[in-house]
Amino acid sequence: MKKLFGVIGDPISHTMSPMMHNDAFENLKINGYYHAFRISPMDLETAVKGMKAIGVEGFNVTIPHKTSILPFLDRIDQLAQAIGAVNTVVREGNDFVGYNSDGLGFIRSLQDGWKKDFKNEKTLIIGAGGAAKAIFYSLASSGVDKIDICNRTPAKAQALVDYCPFHCETNILSLNEASEQLAEYTLVIQTTSIGMSPNIQEIPISLENLMPHTHAVDIIYNPLETKFLCEAKQKGATTQNGIGMFVHQGAVAFEKWTGMKPDIIRMEHKVLQHLGGLK
Repeated sequence: MKKLFGVIGDPISHTMSPMMHNDAFENLKINGYYHAFRISPMDLETAVKGMKAIGVEGFNVTIPHKTSILPFLDRIDQLAQAIGAVNTVVREGNDFVGYNSDGLGFIRSLQDGWKKDFKNEKTLIIGAGGAAKAIFYSLASSGVDKIDICNRTPAKAQALVDYCPFHCETNILSLNEASEQLAEYTLVIQTTSIGMSPNIQEIPISLENLMPHTHAVDIIYNPLETKFLCEAKQKGATTQNGIGMFVHQGAVAFEKWTGMKPDIIRMEHKVLQHLGGLK
């Protein structure tokens, strides 16, 4: 009998995770199967109990359950607890243990797509939502000590900083202030949904002052090149979309479930193929 893994969310039909993980199981000759489960918010507690009862080995968690699942898990990793969100659940003995692989996935994608050591880079994060929080806390915990945040609602960004358990020198900026100071940053990370399909002509801040030596990242991957990345490239910056983060966070989860490292290039190829980025 195959070991069962999966992802829970609502909606869930759009997810590429089953394609990516099932191919990795087959490639590594692991007797496992990954399934997408549509779970409504009102059924979440029952679903978690049911998954434990039928022997599910691990699962991913996506919108809208990343925060609401916390009370229904047996234990929560320290970083996931700080972030206040879980996207990966691992069976450890008879316990379901929650982790957050988004931030680590982002860090690995930076190391893979840009440079191995970026602790001394002056960083700007655009946005203050769940993804921004995971990335900010994970960067801070890994030793990046200068990270500014800009957001339409400064109070939301301030709350994100106030509850960060890791040391980090941070300024809260308005979108206009960040745009004016953009030349100061060597790493700019766009974490909002602005520019996502179908609103592909939108951009969160002006990139007029972006410097050519900057590395610009947009965690969106549909479209593969947002207007933000297109304009950054025109300014001479190096760019990176959200495919790397998606693939690497999935790979982190896969490692926690199986103890084996999947083929990152193969995973990325499958996702790009699905999105039409490869012919």
